[in-house]
Amino acid sequence: MIADILLIDDDTDLLRLIGLRLSSAGYRVRTAENGERALAMIDVAPPALVITDLRMPGMDGMQLFDSLHRRHPTLPVIILTAHGTIPEAVTATERGVFGFLTKPFDSQELLEKVSDGLRLTAGPIKTSDNDGWRRDIITRAPYMEDLLRQARLVAETDASVLIYGESGTGKEVLARAIYRASRRADKPFIAVNCGAFPGDLLESELFGHVRGAFTGAVGEHLGLFQAAHGGTLFLDEIGDMPLPLQIKLLRTLQEREVRPVGATKTTPVDVRIVSATHRDLESLLASHQFREDLYYRLNVISLRLPALSERREDIPLLTAHFLGQLSERYGKVVPTLAPDAMDLLTAAPWPGNIRQLLNVIEQALALSTTSVIPVSLIQKALREETDTMPPLEEARRAFERDYLVRLLKMTGGNVTRAAIKAKRNRTEFYKLLQRHNLELSMFKDHKD
Repeated sequence: MIADILLIDDDTDLLRLIGLRLSSAGYRVRTAENGERALAMIDVAPPALVITDLRMPGMDGMQLFDSLHRRHPTLPVIILTAHGTIPEAVTATERGVFGFLTKPFDSQELLEKVSDGLRLTAGPIKTSDNDGWRRDIITRAPYMEDLLRQARLVAETDASVLIYGESGTGKEVLARAIYRASRRADKPFIAVNCGAFPGDLLESELFGHVRGAFTGAVGEHLGLFQAAHGGTLFLDEIGDMPLPLQIKLLRTLQEREVRPVGATKTTPVDVRIVSATHRDLESLLASHQFREDLYYRLNVISLRLPALSERREDIPLLTAHFLGQLSERYGKVVPTLAPDAMDLLTAAPWPGNIRQLLNVIEQALALSTTSVIPVSLIQKALREETDTMPPLEEARRAFERDYLVRLLKMTGGNVTRAAIKAKRNRTEFYKLLQRHNLELSMFKDHKD
């Protein structure tokens, strides 16, 4: 994957020079002449790394970093300055700036710093699949890109990960992505839904049992912990695990060994735990339905997947992806959606999230007899009427830029359609774009 670098400097000649050096090194470079425009560009398409000048009119490099760090805490930022001092460098690094270089700088030093920064979030993945570790996650939403950046960092450790998210948001998909990006990718990935088994059966599934351990145990059963030895065990819906079993799970995680049901000896296991839940574990802690010590053992790193209604700009992408997959499965020519059908999809509430979207697309495709899926089939699949996106005047001004970004992503940068959906004429709409430093060129697809 080609790394995308955003370069910010009010000196256009220096922008061109550094951009050429980075491009010749194989990076894809975007440029901005001030911090405000850089923030707009990052909202549209987050880069893998940011390089910014320190001294700039208006928003300076540290102010830009502070704004970025609040929204994208894992995004590496390198600051360049002709006025570098030791105190400034110390302050910058203490606040989380990845690198600090003084101009004039050595080109090789910059390239090494860039390489080090990218290694944190996009290091080499050992995989035979050309699509890489995140191939099943379809997104262009800034929040999701930041979440994936965090997941990529976490993957290189053995820290336990707890994934929060509503049902249907793709928690197991994210868990598998973390597994593929980890050093354990050549070992097993085992998934189990803790809410799908009664307590006694779940204990046997996880830890195994010996012959005669209980009625019906006619042979020895290898548990999932032993089956996942050296790899990753994904415990889905961990909030549904019974309290007695939570105690045994905690002991296993602490001692790194399992004792099958009915056994007298333990077996060492080396397993990385990724768990997930749609429940509020903190409320379960308060009501003593979940053990606090187990919670902290599992929740070393927490990642929260957004609901589909929070990433509507991904709906056209996901729809196209599902249409391609399902058409191949059914032996059909890949159809398109009528514009009003896509509008309906992007405006629907999606309580079932991505899983519900897949079901809607599958039903519409199965019933479609033409190359264009009409809105009537989408309405039938949704089984309810949906509201359109609210007019722009109803959106809170603080979220105006986010509103515009999502709108233009949904329409593929089509100003006419975007202006109609926002209930503004083209002139007013262009003024809004200018106010937020948004340009139509930002909404062209970025291909690796």
